[in-house]
Amino acid sequence: MYIGAHISISKGFSAAVEQAVSIGADTMQFFTRNPRGASAKQLNPKDVEAFKEKVNSYKFGPIVAHAPYTMNMAAAKDDLWELAIRVIGDDLTRLDELEVPYMAVHPGSHVGQGTEVGIQKVAKALNIIHKHNNNSQILLEAMAGSGTEVGKSFEELASIISLLDKPEKVGVCLDTCHLYGAGYDVKDNLEGVLQELDNKLGLDKVKAIHLNDSLQPLGSRKDRHANIGEGLIGKEALANIVNHPKLKHLPFLLETPGGIDNYAQEIAFIKSQVK
Repeated sequence: MYIGAHISISKGFSAAVEQAVSIGADTMQFFTRNPRGASAKQLNPKDVEAFKEKVNSYKFGPIVAHAPYTMNMAAAKDDLWELAIRVIGDDLTRLDELEVPYMAVHPGSHVGQGTEVGIQKVAKALNIIHKHNNNSQILLEAMAGSGTEVGKSFEELASIISLLDKPEKVGVCLDTCHLYGAGYDVKDNLEGVLQELDNKLGLDKVKAIHLNDSLQPLGSRKDRHANIGEGLIGKEALANIVNHPKLKHLPFLLETPGGIDNYAQEIAFIKSQVK
């Protein structure tokens, strides 16, 4: 089991690794660029090399990057759809240089076009992106289903992947808060959820998990993260997820409120629960 949190790269990638280590993490997640925009700093070769050396020396587990929230592969407007393709493609190239294996991406919102159209557009975007044969793998994030989000069910994620020319280039990132919001009862029916996931997608497609409690109830279709044990999923259920034999080999990444000090406390708690 690897446990980490979302770390800022504002002071560089190498510094981010040190900050992750300082809170007890052995993996981490970072935004590929401005999470609410499309701007990105040019990679510093010395920082890249220092980053890779530290990841190896600290024996980190798989690191996950996260695409900006503003990227919409299901967008109705051509310029926004093309922007998502360009930015995600550029970021995969940057991640190859960093040797980061995964990038979590929100599939997008169909903004009134309908779910089926949204699924088709996401798949088409991914097929264009994958013409470049990058090494880093896109992880479609399972969503809570707010508004017109695509990817709120295992069926929708499976539909996207079924349309891909290179399905092996795409995996899935689960988010415990999103799953709960989408109606998957990871608190009281974890085995049933995992069986359904395996039937619809295949458990081998899951490469990372965002570990978050939920402020909103089961099936709310709302994405409201809570600190571990302060939401409606609870400490016991989240510990069960981390310890599940079909999941415990994955990187678990905190996206909870409160910042670095809070991450340190939650990482310590999760480690204390590992069996």
